[in-house]
Amino acid sequence: MRQDLIEALRLIVRDDPRYDLDAYLFLREALDLSVRLFNKPTDGPARHVTGRELLEAIRQQALQEYGPMALRVLNSWGVRETRDFGDIVFNMVERGVLGKTEEDKKEDFRGCYDFVDAFEKPYLPQADRDRPTSRRGKRRTSDPSAGIA
Repeated sequence: MRQDLIEALRLIVRDDPRYDLDAYLFLREALDLSVRLFNKPTDGPARHVTGRELLEAIRQQALQEYGPMALRVLNSWGVRETRDFGDIVFNMVERGVLGKTEEDKKEDFRGCYDFVDAFEKPYLPQADRDRPTSRRGKRRTSDPSAGIA
């Protein structure tokens, strides 16, 4: 990775310490994956990916790279929901690291998927995968002996 990109990302993290530098580096890699996943040209305006396309690439990359630890890794970087990736993207846009179109908005990244559903459930036994999750990402249970849900 280019040193000037790393330095720009370090400045972003200094100004907005909510997210770890690794979250920015991971997002940059996921952007490259999204271009391949959605058959975008390697350069030019048609290379642009939407927020939802980027989030899908992030989901796939996290599962591939971190497996059952994906949720924990993302959380350790300060990333707890899809909206956080929107904040990261727009921090990068403000610093000129990424470009955007007039149609791109932070709201494109809000509530696109639940992190437990996306990063934890694929590794659970089938019976647990079928259980609904609450909005806070905890599995619902009606069995009081099951502990805190």
